[in-house]
Amino acid sequence: MAVLSAAAAGEGMTHSWLFTGPPGSGRTVAARAFAAALQCESRTGCGECAHCRTVMAGTHADVRFVEPEGLSISVAEMRSLVQTAARRPSTGRWQIVIVADADRLTEGASNALLKAVEEPPARTVFLLCAPSDHPEDVMVTIRSRCRVVTLRTPPADAIARVLIERDGIDEERARWAASVCGGHVGRARRLATDEAARSRRAEVLRIPVSLRRPDDVFAFADLLITAAEADAVAESARRDEAEEAELRIAMGGDGTGRGTAGAKRAAEAAVNQLRKRQKSRATRTQRDSIDLALVDLANFYRDVLVYPTGATLTHPDHEDQIRSAAERWSPESTLRRLEAVLECREALQLNVKPRIAVEAMVTALARG
Repeated sequence: MAVLSAAAAGEGMTHSWLFTGPPGSGRTVAARAFAAALQCESRTGCGECAHCRTVMAGTHADVRFVEPEGLSISVAEMRSLVQTAARRPSTGRWQIVIVADADRLTEGASNALLKAVEEPPARTVFLLCAPSDHPEDVMVTIRSRCRVVTLRTPPADAIARVLIERDGIDEERARWAASVCGGHVGRARRLATDEAARSRRAEVLRIPVSLRRPDDVFAFADLLITAAEADAVAESARRDEAEEAELRIAMGGDGTGRGTAGAKRAAEAAVNQLRKRQKSRATRTQRDSIDLALVDLANFYRDVLVYPTGATLTHPDHEDQIRSAAERWSPESTLRRLEAVLECREALQLNVKPRIAVEAMVTALARG
């Protein structure tokens, strides 16, 4: 974007930016690319110099990327980050902090960040990323001090090109994934490369047209919860063991011989703290997985509502089921079902237990 290119070149630069847009629009990717351009030797984001390569790889000494592993970013984490950001850059031109999911800042963390944003150090830049710039998502006093960069949902053709050219996915599957991902590049890639992800989506989209008996309510609610738990376990298994092993080595917890008792105690304490963070991350992964399924459900009911108008479908590969539902359900009934899904998403954001929220939603879907 022209405004980012001009800022990287030194024109119209400000210390606080808010990248906002719908899920899958590439907020964090854009923020990281902007950080690379700010540190770039030629100030253009050439992608070839050492600064550009290390920023994009996540190893630049003066660029910190913060992503909540749990349900929120704590005040302690943000205070530590603000203190680090106040230092002078060591190798680059700027000390840059990228905060992914800035809408997950707690009130205390938002207040800690606000002080830094109000009076930023001379060579520090904050790049915040959030799903929207609504005051309920990002504290309005922070948002008012940021320069907003609004991104849009990428078109299906552009997503397909990325999958084909970057990931080497065959054209037919890439175009299918791009057409059903809702504009989310990461989701498209996962659907194109992961058979389990495709199966879970198919199971979720089977729910609206398969709710017939009272016991179906509990069966399908259990399906959603179990699939989310499986996602969390699979994600955790890939990371937890390696993280624990690396921490023990770094702390000297696997050492033997005299003088290692203190190191072992310190390592065990650090591992216990790590396990707490991992548990919080697993909870977030489970809820994110459920939310993804709910988005698919909401889009199905949206497709049923708009089908008579000839509008583009979010799930074009399920057109037969959508047409059948549109013929059998009244618009009022479809809208009630859509509202039930949206209410479930809101309940999960308010930390209602997932099983309770999902069972209430599926009951409403069955009732119509």
